[in-house]
Amino acid sequence: MDTAAECMEQGPIRPPSEAYSLFLRLARGCPWNKCAFCGTYRGIRYSPRTTEEIKADIDGAFEWASRIRAASQENGRAGAIDERAIAAVAGNAPVSSSRWNVASWLSRGAEHVFLQDADALALPAKAVREVLAHLKDRFPTVARVTTYCRSRTAARKNADDFRMLADSGLSRVHVGLESGCAEVLEAVRKGVSAEDHVKAGLNIKEAGISLSEYVMPGLGGTRLSSPHATETARVLNLINPDFIRLRTLAVTPDHDLHAAVAGGGFNPPGDDAIVREIRLLIENLTEVESTVVSDHILNLLEEVEGRLPGDKGRILAVIDAYLSMDEDSRIRFRLGRRTGIIRVPADLSDPRSAARVDSARRMLGVQSSQDMDLLCREIMRSYI
Repeated sequence: MDTAAECMEQGPIRPPSEAYSLFLRLARGCPWNKCAFCGTYRGIRYSPRTTEEIKADIDGAFEWASRIRAASQENGRAGAIDERAIAAVAGNAPVSSSRWNVASWLSRGAEHVFLQDADALALPAKAVREVLAHLKDRFPTVARVTTYCRSRTAARKNADDFRMLADSGLSRVHVGLESGCAEVLEAVRKGVSAEDHVKAGLNIKEAGISLSEYVMPGLGGTRLSSPHATETARVLNLINPDFIRLRTLAVTPDHDLHAAVAGGGFNPPGDDAIVREIRLLIENLTEVESTVVSDHILNLLEEVEGRLPGDKGRILAVIDAYLSMDEDSRIRFRLGRRTGIIRVPADLSDPRSAARVDSARRMLGVQSSQDMDLLCREIMRSYI
């Protein structure tokens, strides 16, 4: 039986910035798995994988990669990785998702690797070091290795652990900060404190590892929107991460937060309120030299990006330009953005794009901001 990379385990998610990375699963699920806003790992029992299992996956990926490269050479493709090279190896057999991941990775230069699942660094640092050594031995082209890590895990590790991991090739850690507000963190059962967030972030940065912190606009609901923004900014000012990534809240039926919404205990803000919340966050980021990134369809304004402090004025201007639009124009932009017809407010100036938005509005029966809020919630659920 042909097993090269066929049984290579892969988890359910990765950051958008790792779309073309090789996915290497170090642990299944999430060791916490109680956050009210997340259903990604529900039903998955957390279990760390052994170094032998992980190294076997690396070996499988190496064998499959070697065969694709050889097929490319034999078929006069000079090492180019494309569907013809893959078909020459696979024949008529279906190609598994893990094999496609390896092939896609090769076609992009085989440089980036993402360690899964939710908290790969919950494994002992020495075990992760052993895995990274084997990865580099098999794939010397690897230039960047990234992973998710919970703040609670990173706060409990010492600086020596992170320095060891940095020396072993760990390049970047993605942390779900979500909020720096104590009341919000407790309400959504995040399982960490603001102090944990700060300690974790500083531990990672001290080792020279790039740090990406995720913030979730809307997570405080309408009641805690303001402290959610200002306290999150306070924590980020203390950490000064390399990246601040925005991930707007979307509540789906598999989230525990869904019951609170249905019961009236949690009122998620609409798009306009979330834009104002993001403005308050950016305004209060006074001590960071971070790159703000809005690289997810859940975010309404993808142009809210830039390097702080230099781009702060421009980012705030983007927000203010949206908020200064009349209500009907905001509805049209929101509809166009959420349905994928347009990307930025300026696209409404294109007659063809504007006509498509207006046609969709008539078809969907969107008359008011309230109609748009309801539609947005339905659309955004489909993105998760």
